[in-house]
Amino acid sequence: MTALFARRIVPVLFSSACAITAQAADDGLRTVVMLDYAYNVHAGQTYATMSGRDLKLDLYLPSSKPAVPVPVLINIHGGGWVFGSRESKALTALPYMQMGFAVVNIEYRLAKTALAPAAVEDALCALQWVGRNAKKYHLDTARVVVSGDSAGGHLALTTAMIKPDSELTNQCAANEPAWSGPYANAAPKVAAVVNWYGITDVADMLQGPNIRSYAVAWFGSLPGRMALAAQVSPLSHVRAGGPAVLTIHGDADPLVPYAHATRLHEALDKAGVKNELMTIKGGGHGGFSAEQQVDAYEKIRSFLRGLGIVAAP
Repeated sequence: MTALFARRIVPVLFSSACAITAQAADDGLRTVVMLDYAYNVHAGQTYATMSGRDLKLDLYLPSSKPAVPVPVLINIHGGGWVFGSRESKALTALPYMQMGFAVVNIEYRLAKTALAPAAVEDALCALQWVGRNAKKYHLDTARVVVSGDSAGGHLALTTAMIKPDSELTNQCAANEPAWSGPYANAAPKVAAVVNWYGITDVADMLQGPNIRSYAVAWFGSLPGRMALAAQVSPLSHVRAGGPAVLTIHGDADPLVPYAHATRLHEALDKAGVKNELMTIKGGGHGGFSAEQQVDAYEKIRSFLRGLGIVAAP
């Protein structure tokens, strides 16, 4: 390259690069602004009353009624069933809003309020809330996705995989609008689960080399805890015809062993259930890099498009 050519072309390339960067920034700003413009937040809605307290959810909903019902994402926070809040995961709604989802962000009873299986029961009741309110909010019950991280991943799996006639749904009867009639489980069938490093074998966390204090705290001194742990383990509910599952898990996770992901993947494959395992190489218990996080959401979008839940571009 001659010195004269370099003096002429480099400023042009630099100006072009700056323009592209500015355009990308403008596009990113526009996306966020349009999400704010296009969505309303229906915050603090009671979906169930358990243990003497109202359980709340926040609904992120398109501000104008769409031509067709919208897919819905139920988001469940993590925290080992012992801590965490729905507010801490509010921003998780953003990528799904960009995909066109209504998002239901829920809380549930933690161990300090009620021991196992309370959190499982609560999430199942949130699914019934979606079914009861689908018409009111124009939600598509054929395109329901449940997602969560860690203990929230476990609850996403149990919410999607536990059969509607399970005794774990009985608590939801207390939240029926009219108690005088027969109890009817209003839960829609879940189409897919996005499982971020969730616990799949709860008993594995209660004894042996993978014992974890948070799991022990969730069960406390409950009698028959190993049988209950099996009842609330996603691996106990794998069956043909179950919801599609995308699992995202770091292979160096110190809190939820990576084997929980591989065992679920193998069991789902054996049952003929559509599923994928995205391994984050060297990844711990979340805390992935920005690029890994972007890659994960691109994988989620691709997975949901393949199921016909998210529209192709």
